[in-house]
Amino acid sequence: MLMLGIESTCDETAAAVVEDGRIVHSSAIATQFQLHEKFRGVVPEIASRAHIENIMPVIRESLDMADIALTELDAIAVAHRPGLIGSLLIGVTAAKTLAWSLGKPLLPVDHVQAHLYSVMLAEKGHLIQGKGQEGEALLRSLPSSVTCLSLPAVGLVCSGGHTALYLVNDWLDIELIGSTIDDAVGEAYDKVAAMLGLAFPGGPEIDRLAAAGNPAALKLPRSMLGRDSLDFSFSGLKTAVRYQVFGYQGKERTLDDLTDVEIKDVAASFQAACVDALFKKVSRAVKQFNANSVVMGGGVSANRGLREAFLGLPVPVHAPPMQYCTDNAAMIAGLGYVLCQAGQAASLDLDAVTSSSIPRR
Repeated sequence: MLMLGIESTCDETAAAVVEDGRIVHSSAIATQFQLHEKFRGVVPEIASRAHIENIMPVIRESLDMADIALTELDAIAVAHRPGLIGSLLIGVTAAKTLAWSLGKPLLPVDHVQAHLYSVMLAEKGHLIQGKGQEGEALLRSLPSSVTCLSLPAVGLVCSGGHTALYLVNDWLDIELIGSTIDDAVGEAYDKVAAMLGLAFPGGPEIDRLAAAGNPAALKLPRSMLGRDSLDFSFSGLKTAVRYQVFGYQGKERTLDDLTDVEIKDVAASFQAACVDALFKKVSRAVKQFNANSVVMGGGVSANRGLREAFLGLPVPVHAPPMQYCTDNAAMIAGLGYVLCQAGQAASLDLDAVTSSSIPRR
């Protein structure tokens, strides 16, 4: 089955063609970094206008990359929740129009749930290692990291808009077990990066500098929120960075006062605090629910420090290929296939919804 996925929940306009929920034939993305960089955050009105301009060229690009025609598609999947309402409406409208005109099923995908599913994706070219029947057999195979996935799993979605833990009993049976009570971890990265005069988005910059810094240079808090809590809090950490680096009223320092070494040490100390909090809460969740594995997704799951730390968890950890950590349409098409197999197609009155559909346990 060839599924077209469409993603427009925030500031990425994306389309992808995925076979049987796993084999990525194409993944096209139009980013908006330059449009939002001077605001150091996504401006909803600007994002919506950019989606309108990009949606059809991106869909055409994904079809061209996959070398297929619209008529060869078997179904259309779209991220219809959660996200910015103006952005969501562009993708949902395009998906409904294509589904109606082609007479194909329309699959409604929860963006957050798709981030967890992204560990199942594999590039078509990476799996073909032979010709004829041998090549076809390899095409249908899965990466070894996926074949050994054992459920139930603890799922972590960490990005600029989300930081939450989930119990993954099945790809269509996911429960929320913990979430941030204030900032998402990716948002904290962006704000600390702004303090340090780094480029937007801040996550990749801090991760790069942290590799050359001293993670013990600053004594920063790790908010645990109680002995058994699986929730997160990053606002206090962000405030602690500001006070320790730039001082209190009457004893202020400026960015010009910081050396390159000090900036690297701040980045390393901040990242260590974030990673430590995420690691401890995931470890706690694995123990509480007797999970067999961990799956992770979202932009922060591409973080080098986080990936290295998670190797110390007591169960296997599965992270997406780097290109599928941030928002993309391949994960939408992949989960759309699972929904289609379960007979969960939507009608053409499908709504865009700002909140996630994943229930709290």
